[in-house]
Amino acid sequence: MDSSISASVLDEEKKIYSCSTYELVSKAAYLIGVPKRIFENDHEPPKMEVYRELEKEKNARIIRNLCIARTSILRNYKVINQKMHREYLSIISMPEYVPAESLRQLEEDGVYFIKKSSVKLFQHIIEINRLISNRINNCKPLFPLWLNWKYLQELFLMPNGFTEEGTRAASGAYYSHLSGYPYQMYLNWIPDNDGNLLYNDKKFATILYQWHGDDFTEYSRVSDASSYVKGGIYDFIGESQKVVVVVDCENSDPYKLCAALRGLDGESTSKIARILLFDDVHTASAWRILESFTKIPVEHILIERVKQSKSLVDIKLTARACQEHYQNQVDSFIIVSSDSDYWGLISSLSEARFLVMIEREKCGPDMKRAMGESGIFYCYIDDFYSGNSERIKMSALFKEMYRYLDQSIHLNVNEMFQEALRATRVTMTEAEQRQFYDKHIRQMRLVIDGDGNVSIELKR
Repeated sequence: MDSSISASVLDEEKKIYSCSTYELVSKAAYLIGVPKRIFENDHEPPKMEVYRELEKEKNARIIRNLCIARTSILRNYKVINQKMHREYLSIISMPEYVPAESLRQLEEDGVYFIKKSSVKLFQHIIEINRLISNRINNCKPLFPLWLNWKYLQELFLMPNGFTEEGTRAASGAYYSHLSGYPYQMYLNWIPDNDGNLLYNDKKFATILYQWHGDDFTEYSRVSDASSYVKGGIYDFIGESQKVVVVVDCENSDPYKLCAALRGLDGESTSKIARILLFDDVHTASAWRILESFTKIPVEHILIERVKQSKSLVDIKLTARACQEHYQNQVDSFIIVSSDSDYWGLISSLSEARFLVMIEREKCGPDMKRAMGESGIFYCYIDDFYSGNSERIKMSALFKEMYRYLDQSIHLNVNEMFQEALRATRVTMTEAEQRQFYDKHIRQMRLVIDGDGNVSIELKR
């Protein structure tokens, strides 16, 4: 392939996989044993901060050093095998082929793959494969829940790797496609002109899913809004005197907005006076947790319905925006909504400045065209990085479940015990009551059946 074709292929790859994150590829690179110098190079995808983070994790260190040992043996199989048989050397005595530092770290972490019974080299590989197979699930918590762990897990498992035939086949495949493996480190795949699998998170997730006949579509999990989009928001805020974010909760996603706010520079957003949430009683309760994930003051405006079929959010939002402009000297608004009803507000407040955040699939072409023709900057909240949104979603789930429990369960065990004593006319001294309480009531537990029904069981 000549240089001009290579350059065009690289340009196309940059275009397709632009604005990506590097969290997944950095963690995968660490685990498969990519050398530290690659992480230290600012021009390579794996990030040094992830390396430092995983170096503190024993489970990650073990997998990394096992993978380094496995790759080293595969890469130098013939020469190591000859020295074992002709010179009766152990791989411990060959630091030029199997890094002594990896063996030392494995020993410090209590892992040994070199056995006296392993007199043939392939037996060492089998033992490494067994250890990786048994321990790789310990690294699952390092990756986000939305990533299909089974797909990722298989990268570390050598096919038929507990047999001599399997290790020989893997070694042959590795040698045949050596330059195609990421940084020449072994993993369970056959390169197919895909380029660097660890180029960035977007490419990694896309190819990983394709290998399993699946489509990866949640690109906001592995990419962030472009510098152009963020620059447009920063310029808008920087040129404003006072900014208020106005959110139509009926027509916005709380998790996407939270991701967008977290993805913006804190210093640049410090000029935002507050976030006004206009929330209908029927919209998601997740909006209650927004203030926990931003330093911007949040005002939650809950709007009751006069008629159950008609929401008043758009009317109240418009009225409050006018009040903010005329009474509180707010000169700039960031409207978060995919509803075209707010074009009337935008066109009416001619002296105010507007930036609109919409969802890509929910805002129609007419609204986008109108904003473009009027010179109003808009962006998609879908484009902001949401790969770390599990914490936000878990917080919303637990908050809602606690609310449900508070409404559903009203039980005081002290009152229950005293009522039982009165009803049964059982007489107990205070000491006997304390003993009974500690033995049977304090140990009570919830029992959940197959249909999700909950009952309380006392310890007998």
